[in-house]
Amino acid sequence: MGVYALPDLPYDYAALEPHISGEILELHHDKHHAAYVKGANDTLDRIAEARDQNDFSAIVGLEKTLAFNLSGHILHTLYWQNMSPDGGDRPAGDLATAIDEHFGSFEAFSGQMSAATTLVQGSGWGVLSYEPASGRLLVEQVYDHHGNVAQGSTPLLAFDAWEHAYYLQYRNVRPDFVKAMWQVVNWRDVAARYAAASR
Repeated sequence: MGVYALPDLPYDYAALEPHISGEILELHHDKHHAAYVKGANDTLDRIAEARDQNDFSAIVGLEKTLAFNLSGHILHTLYWQNMSPDGGDRPAGDLATAIDEHFGSFEAFSGQMSAATTLVQGSGWGVLSYEPASGRLLVEQVYDHHGNVAQGSTPLLAFDAWEHAYYLQYRNVRPDFVKAMWQVVNWRDVAARYAAASR
């Protein structure tokens, strides 16, 4: 049976400077993301052990721990791909049309996405998602790594608002980090995710 693995970064640690420092990327990827991968794999082992022993007394905590770590792994994997040294500007094509349709304009979308990320309580994410029941784009706040999202929605663009994503460089000024994120968004990646999700 497969286990989760830490993906390689698609660029060097320093590639997103000056917007995100190489020191942050190295710690964030090699320590924090790696910990979520290990946590997911370890929890799957513990769930398998519970099944083997037919002892599900700890299943509630195990399921919550799995959701936390697995969602952390998935969101971080998306996050690395959502950024590029050649990123920034704004989307084009079908994604741009959908943003205009569902938010009114790119400016309205970016304002909502920035606010959702900046104002998430505690640790979490701002996420642009495709919601398939209505076929629309939504901005969602993710608390920790899961919760407060529509069931079945597909994340397309994720802004990490955990302090480990920015504190070494931006200290406690999360809004400055969110402004910097717009300079590295890989819109080609986001557009490809939108095309796949909306098919």
